[in-house]
Amino acid sequence: MTPETPEFSRPMRLHDIGSAAREIAFTATLDERAALVKRFDLLDLEALTATLSARTEIGGIRVTGRVVAKGFQPCGLSGAPVNFAVDEPVDLRFVALKTGGEDIELSDSDLDVLPIEGEAIDLGEAAAQSFGLALDPYPRAPDAELPPAVIAEDKVVPLKRPNPFAVLKRE
Repeated sequence: MTPETPEFSRPMRLHDIGSAAREIAFTATLDERAALVKRFDLLDLEALTATLSARTEIGGIRVTGRVVAKGFQPCGLSGAPVNFAVDEPVDLRFVALKTGGEDIELSDSDLDVLPIEGEAIDLGEAAAQSFGLALDPYPRAPDAELPPAVIAEDKVVPLKRPNPFAVLKRE
């Protein structure tokens, strides 16, 4: 793995992808899982597998399938291990973006679009990104409690402040 290569790389050459779906299934190795633990700030990644299908379509390449993973991430309050099980559907489009150095504005329908760079797409990196987005950003252990100085959102009482325009009514 070079510094430019993602830690979970499974490149598929563009000329190997046709209009008929080509399926590939792969599992992260021990070293790849260790690198993904660091990337996503996890405690452990016991398993990560992906089953993806790629086919060409008008304007690019469509990748569909599933990413399945299990492991532990730290509780956002206590740091205690929190179990996770990810079973995430994948539906991505890879397109060749020709920008000429200009910024591109994407619509909501373009949110799952990735650029084609070079002569291959990286299904491993697509799986890693889908996995990372499926993780709970604020995991909480069942027994974790907020510190006393922090008030839970459902316990917040709005402050009653005087109306600043009330002075205008006193004329």
